[in-house]
Amino acid sequence: MTETDLINLRRLTGANFLMTDVGAAAEATIPDENKALVLSIWRNSARELLDGVGWTQSKIAMRAFDGGATLQVSAPTDALHAATALVDASWCVTHEKLGGRPVDVAAITNGLRQKIADEVSPKEVALADHASAHGLTYLGHDDKISLGLGKGSKVYDIADLPDPDAVDWDSLHDVPVGMVTGTNGKSTTVRLTAAIGAAAGKCVGMSTSDWVRVGGEILDEGDYSGPAGARLALRDPRVDLAIIETARGGLMRRGLPVPTADACLLTNVAADHLGTYGIMDVTALADAKFQLSDAIRPGGLLILNADDPELVKRAAQFSGDITWFGLEFDRAILDIWIMGGGRVAFVEDGQMVLARNGIVEPVLAVADFVPALGGAAKFNVYNALGAICLADALELPINAMAKGLAGFTDTPDENPGRGNYVKVGGLNLLIDFAHNPHGVHALSSAIKSIPAKRRLVIAGQAGDRSDKDTCDMIQAIWTFEPDMVVVAELPDLLRGRQLGEMTTVMVDELKRLGSGHDNIITTDTEYSAVVRAMEWARPGDFLALLVHDDRIETMQLLDKLSKAGWQAGDPLPA
Repeated sequence: MTETDLINLRRLTGANFLMTDVGAAAEATIPDENKALVLSIWRNSARELLDGVGWTQSKIAMRAFDGGATLQVSAPTDALHAATALVDASWCVTHEKLGGRPVDVAAITNGLRQKIADEVSPKEVALADHASAHGLTYLGHDDKISLGLGKGSKVYDIADLPDPDAVDWDSLHDVPVGMVTGTNGKSTTVRLTAAIGAAAGKCVGMSTSDWVRVGGEILDEGDYSGPAGARLALRDPRVDLAIIETARGGLMRRGLPVPTADACLLTNVAADHLGTYGIMDVTALADAKFQLSDAIRPGGLLILNADDPELVKRAAQFSGDITWFGLEFDRAILDIWIMGGGRVAFVEDGQMVLARNGIVEPVLAVADFVPALGGAAKFNVYNALGAICLADALELPINAMAKGLAGFTDTPDENPGRGNYVKVGGLNLLIDFAHNPHGVHALSSAIKSIPAKRRLVIAGQAGDRSDKDTCDMIQAIWTFEPDMVVVAELPDLLRGRQLGEMTTVMVDELKRLGSGHDNIITTDTEYSAVVRAMEWARPGDFLALLVHDDRIETMQLLDKLSKAGWQAGDPLPA
């Protein structure tokens, strides 16, 4: 065992998987042999250091998983960098003890005390305490702190904090916040809800895996589905309603992006990103995502997909009110829920409807919701139903729901990389981010509903996915009944794999499923796959461009071809 066995050392700036307190955590690679004793030694080492620096009230949480374990400690909010150093030191002490070597714990604790002294900020802690006393959200742990949210917030540089008595507390307030997590559909659901908010006349701040946007202005582009994106949106003084995408990575790396929300929505849970942060299976992934329920304010709503078994299993853990959405309700039981005043969104006679307080109200016909493709794109019907529930929880009116959903066209500008259907040069194309079996399989009925002479699909996968997950994705692609599959290597997403390794896994699975050599094209990048797809295509073909990293370049190419009047079968312009 070596010191490099410790991975993912991190600050936890919000409530998280193992405890509601802020602190620090890390995973360690630990063989199953004698794991019980190693875990006990690690816990005792952490406790010794915590007591040594005076954090005698700090908690320790541990979680074992196949091949390793997580250790987490709680710590003062203004000493989280020191807390990460303590977790690191606790593993070093464990490593030395396991090797039979003496450990100078006093010297280690002296060094940690100095780190704590260099970091602590009594004024920051006092501001956080006063914000809590005034019922305001406090956001910190970067170069700024903020008191209140959106229009009701005040932001200060960490180097120039005021005394609490100098703050005009009565001028500050929070704005409504909704958070969205799940495996698939997060970004689309956030954008649909934001469209409803805009239709209601709200200035909506939203953070997603593509950008942070306030009203119609994109503040910054990139993956902002973690705390940084939430802070950027929630600190903008124009915002009077916020919708925050909360991805697994941000939850595990930093914890909840905001301490409380008015409503939290979970879209679904399926195998994706397994094997990181000790999340080895779907059960653990569901547990990690369900922690959003802890953030709901008294009187707030938890919104769950009733057709997702993992979410249904966990619903009993939540003591507050739940709004359900789904497509597969037993009508007799649904009627009982509605008559009892329960909230639920579903489809009835071709209409998306919302039931609350015993009354069922129509929102919009499925046929009038463009991304649903007349109902063939069931995944977008789910996304719309979830958005209706979230909008209801945020007290947005039915007419705004109808207007926002009807006006949402799912274009690349409005919802980039999520079910974008475009026509170029006599071709029908789908640009989508789908990258796991659940997400890819959800596209199948929509793709097969579109008439096509031939079908082509681009398949690529990041190296941190298992061979099984990759083969499951290829099996989902096979349900498209493709005439050609372009297998794209993702050189920037190898994540420990050798170049060409993922391509081999995908090609072998395609051949096992019955694909011939002439029905597979391999490329060295995703963009090259798009180029080869356009070269292969002829008028009337359908191309499913499932692109991860090169979406922007792909859209630029399609725009160039469209403007040049290119037709399928013509040589591509230089």
